[in-house]
Amino acid sequence: MIRDAIRQAQRMHRKAVEATYDGTCRIYGMKPVKDPVTMVTRQEEVLVQDGIACHLSYSSTSPAAGSDTVTAVAQAIKLFLAPELTIPPGCRIEVTQRGRAESYAQSGKAAVYPSHQEILLELWKGYA
Repeated sequence: MIRDAIRQAQRMHRKAVEATYDGTCRIYGMKPVKDPVTMVTRQEEVLVQDGIACHLSYSSTSPAAGSDTVTAVAQAIKLFLAPELTIPPGCRIEVTQRGRAESYAQSGKAAVYPSHQEILLELWKGYA
């Protein structure tokens, strides 16, 4: 009985989180691809997952120390998406939200909850 109530609450929470999804993302990764002519295998970017419903959240934080003229501001970018998805480390994540597309890299391990997962992102700078 209690277990059923917990599951129901988790389903309701997931539905509420998913109601905020106003974007989609594509996940790109590097895969070995063999050239049929030269028979040489090289790394090439390929689409791993497409059309994933998501939401981007932004927050800005100011460091404690600053100067009289300049204070640095750091922006935290967080991606919300379904908990069952696995986003490989080192991939490029292209998010389209409100008609704008931007590429990001995963900057940390995903925090996975029953209703969603949160991934901290940073602007894409290329494959390492």
